[in-house]
Amino acid sequence: MASGTKHTGAQLLARSLKQQGVTVVFGIVGIPVVEVAEAIQAEGIRFVGFRNEQSCAYAASVWGYLTQTPGVCLVVSGPGVVHALAGVVNSQVNAWPLVLVGGACETALEGAGAFQEALQVEMCRPYAKYSARPPSIAQIPATVERAFTHAVAGRPGASYVDLPADYIQGCSLSDAAGGDGVEGLRRFTRVAAQANPADVRRAADILANASSPLVVVGKGAAYARAETEIRTFVDKYGAPFLPTPMGKGVVPDAHPLNVSSARSAALRGADVVLLLGARVNWLLHFGRRFSPAAQIIQIDVCPEEFGVNIPVSVALQGHLPLVVQQLIDAVSGAYAPSPATTPYVSGLLEHAQRNAAKQDAKYASDAVPMGYHRAFHEIKRRLPADVVLVSEGANTMDIARTVFDFQEPRRRLDCATYANMGVGMGFAIAAQLAYPASRVVAVVGDSAFGFSAMELETAVRARLPLVVVVINNNGIYFGLDQGDYDAAEKRGPLPSTALTPDVRYELIAHAVGARGFLVRTPEELGCAVDDALQHDGLTLINCLIAPGGQQKLQFAWMAGS
Repeated sequence: MASGTKHTGAQLLARSLKQQGVTVVFGIVGIPVVEVAEAIQAEGIRFVGFRNEQSCAYAASVWGYLTQTPGVCLVVSGPGVVHALAGVVNSQVNAWPLVLVGGACETALEGAGAFQEALQVEMCRPYAKYSARPPSIAQIPATVERAFTHAVAGRPGASYVDLPADYIQGCSLSDAAGGDGVEGLRRFTRVAAQANPADVRRAADILANASSPLVVVGKGAAYARAETEIRTFVDKYGAPFLPTPMGKGVVPDAHPLNVSSARSAALRGADVVLLLGARVNWLLHFGRRFSPAAQIIQIDVCPEEFGVNIPVSVALQGHLPLVVQQLIDAVSGAYAPSPATTPYVSGLLEHAQRNAAKQDAKYASDAVPMGYHRAFHEIKRRLPADVVLVSEGANTMDIARTVFDFQEPRRRLDCATYANMGVGMGFAIAAQLAYPASRVVAVVGDSAFGFSAMELETAVRARLPLVVVVINNNGIYFGLDQGDYDAAEKRGPLPSTALTPDVRYELIAHAVGARGFLVRTPEELGCAVDDALQHDGLTLINCLIAPGGQQKLQFAWMAGS
């Protein structure tokens, strides 16, 4: 490259992303970032244009989780960055790597009431590990490098890069050697560390003396790719394990020591709890369901998580696969001569079998309209083994976690730690791009689907063969059938949770060039799922279930917390 060659800021940004190994960017274009998207495409990077900034930011967020590389999102200035903050916060709370690139007004017009002017660097800073504007056009590559490094280093999270319009359209000259500052950039790397060996020995001693140990597998274990080590440890040590919703599949759900169906009893009965990439937050009831006498061993990459809500007996900081391997080497064998026959384990397994029998009775119900369990059963028994399931909604997600099983990690996606609705379509689109050889099935509540329904068009345009099942109960948590809805409307204001009965969501699919089915019975649902899985395009199934009527609202995960 000759000395004095001009490079626009858009070109430098695009080349920097390519240097960091980026293969796909999610976003929405407009002034001033159209040139950025065009430069990204010119570098051979796929740009997936969405209809709403929240959805594309969610897609980039979960891309980071699925690939261990920062998901990249490109949005316009002002309102675009405001909307994309939802994905930034989601990544930061879940510890997933993301880099948001936002356009900004011209630097010379700041403070003059410029088009979509906002304090975007300041806006993102509380919710990101790194938030910066390059000092100059020439320093765009170095700022991108730092953004990626911050996103993956230590506890992963979000970064923000601010790109003013005059940077995007302006030019920087190459240096005397003809370089543009991109070639010399280092690609982001993850530093993996082991835990303190003395602490590992202390943990091994506690595990050796446990009489009723429990292993809790969090989504951090899935992100860290620790499945090989954790499966080896569970088999060697013989303790029952409990996965959190997105920790499912790190150890196969079919493993005989899985006590998910006896969750409460397992949490109460354990005298030693080994937390593997699992935070003691609302998902684990803030630790309040553990025995007060239980000893806690916690492995996490982030030391600030140790001791949150409950005391920790041993804290092991480090990269989860490496630390679990240290434990494998440190424990001499199973905690008991025959763990599966101990009263503790056999009691949990019997408890799980009783709960499973109760579930089976719900699966067999022939009632129409269907309940959640029968609908989920019809879907579950048709899914391929390598399916990626996106689960979104209140009751839809809460009940689904007890129904669908996973034998491989990172195959169940839900609203995760931040519990935000609207992630479903963005997650599904990103998952299909990350797993092109697998089917992606999104099972979403009708209220949750409403947050991102127009992303159906995004998926069709991107030629992604998603299967979207809308579990339609006419409301948020619970809805009303037509008769109850009409009566409630005559009496006074409708319940705040009510949605219009029997909305024809499948017609939205038809409108954007996809296929749609309306189903009311188990037989119709089963046939529609079979058909959708055979189709090479997008299919939406609008599944009408029992509305539930006006009931007391209670989210099972929050009960008793």
